[in-house]
Amino acid sequence: MTVHDWYDRPIGEHDWQSPEYVNDWIERDVTRDDQRRPLLQKMIGMAPFAREAPIRVLDVGAGYGLVSEQVLMIFPRAQLTLQDYSAPMFEHARRRLHQHESQITYVMSDLRDPQWTARLSAPFDLVVSGLAIHNLQEPTLIRACYRSIRKVLSPNGIFLDYDLFDLVAGGITTHQEWLCEAGFARTECPWHEPPSAIICAWPSND
Repeated sequence: MTVHDWYDRPIGEHDWQSPEYVNDWIERDVTRDDQRRPLLQKMIGMAPFAREAPIRVLDVGAGYGLVSEQVLMIFPRAQLTLQDYSAPMFEHARRRLHQHESQITYVMSDLRDPQWTARLSAPFDLVVSGLAIHNLQEPTLIRACYRSIRKVLSPNGIFLDYDLFDLVAGGITTHQEWLCEAGFARTECPWHEPPSAIICAWPSND
């Protein structure tokens, strides 16, 4: 089974509540962490904040904490909220990020639930996501997720998403259209290596 076979599945076909399944998935996934770190750092570096700014960050579909780890490398005073719906994933994230425990809140919720943001302490200056939202597969669910992200983002904030956009309904252009439909004023795609890409989205044109 290839790495993309693992990613290109509807969320219901992953057993994210099984510690054994999650351990096996992470064992395969971490083999690409060294390749992803520079790319994630480049993405997070696009956020227009001073390095020492105590920004509030939401990591959507945070998994085992790789994206949040990169956020803390670039913004060491950030306060992070990790959102996911897998308890086993959060156990891995807690171990990875244990040195930053005082800066981190974990919120368990399901992106398929329209109320998944209910327990979040919004607004956030920065929302990030890495290889997560595509798992929703259904355009209606992805569009709803983008709307929810827009609602919890500060007017002067930014949403940075690294994902497999080409695997879901129409590719990058379609996702940018959905983001604009969700209330984002502008979007950019600064990096694209099919099927992966980075999309940046801003609530305003400022």
